[in-house]
Amino acid sequence: MTKLFLILHVLAAILAVGPVAVAASMFPKVLRDALAGPGDAAPVTTLRTLHRICRVYAGAAIAVVVFGFLTASSMGVLGSAWLITSIALTFVAAVILILLVLPRQETALEAVSGAKAGEAHEADGEGTADSATDSAVAVKLDARTSAQLAMFTGVFNLLWATVTVLMIVRPGSTTGG
Repeated sequence: MTKLFLILHVLAAILAVGPVAVAASMFPKVLRDALAGPGDAAPVTTLRTLHRICRVYAGAAIAVVVFGFLTASSMGVLGSAWLITSIALTFVAAVILILLVLPRQETALEAVSGAKAGEAHEADGEGTADSATDSAVAVKLDARTSAQLAMFTGVFNLLWATVTVLMIVRPGSTTGG
């Protein structure tokens, strides 16, 4: 059963965490593109897709943890320092994703979508000076959000890379490389 659990754990990590890492990394660049071309709907559509990928696959990543604990339990390594460190880093990565990345993505997406809606109203002659000011505030918020998202996503990805190395090398393990 250990081999089956390990295979499922690795597959879940590749198929669930990988898409989150890539989509979250792409989001800040596409956000900057959306800000640079306020009349273009394509970047907003891409932002929605990237955010959905991050949200859905983050939920699917729970399987990584479940199969990870099953693997570690069947291998008898639950008390190993490398595993405890990996669990702690995984927890920190999850917190960063849930509390820092996903909410900022959602805020940026709402702001860009709101700016697009405000521009449509202005084109129809329904916009006011206040809506133009609101769009400027949203753009200012998004520019800062883009930089923060890039930073938090980088930390998230670095944590996952570290966990991957720990899982492969398993320092101090008698079965490690």
